[in-house]
Amino acid sequence: VVEQQHNVEPVEEKIVIYTRVSSHNKKEDLNRQLERCVAFCGAKGLPITKTYKEIASGMNDDRVQLWKMIDSNPTTIVVEHKDRLTRFGFNYLEKLLLKLNCKIIVINKDYEAENDIIKDMISIVTSFCCRLYGVRRGAKKVGLIKKVMEKTND
Repeated sequence: VVEQQHNVEPVEEKIVIYTRVSSHNKKEDLNRQLERCVAFCGAKGLPITKTYKEIASGMNDDRVQLWKMIDSNPTTIVVEHKDRLTRFGFNYLEKLLLKLNCKIIVINKDYEAENDIIKDMISIVTSFCCRLYGVRRGAKKVGLIKKVMEKTND
C-alpha cells in the first residue's frame, strides 16, 4: 500500500468588515458602526484585512462597496447587524458565501422579531415610494407611513 501525500495549501485568512447606513445624514452612525466592529475584531483576536463603508439602501442590490468586498474573496465578513449586509435574503447570501468558503459573523443577533418585521415593512414601503414618487416625495410619504405604523404598534 502506497500512501499519497497531498500538499494542501493553508487558506490565508482574509477578514473584512462591512458597514452600511442608508443615507448621508447618518454618516456619523457609519463611523461609530465601524468603530464597534473594529473593537469586536480586536477583542476576538481577528486580524482585519480591509474595511468597507457604504451609504446605500439595504435593499439596493447594486452596491459598489458590497460587490468590491465580495469580489475580494474574503474568508470572513464581520457586520454589526445582519441588515447592514442586506435587508432581505440574508440566509440566501450566507449560504452562498459559505459555498465560496466565506463565513459571516454578525455581532448583534439580538433583535426583537416584531421590530425586525416593522423595519422590513418600512424598508419595502420606502423602496416602492422612492421608485414611484421620486426620492424627495417618497421620503415625505415614508415619514407619514412611519407615523401611522408607530401609532398602530402602540
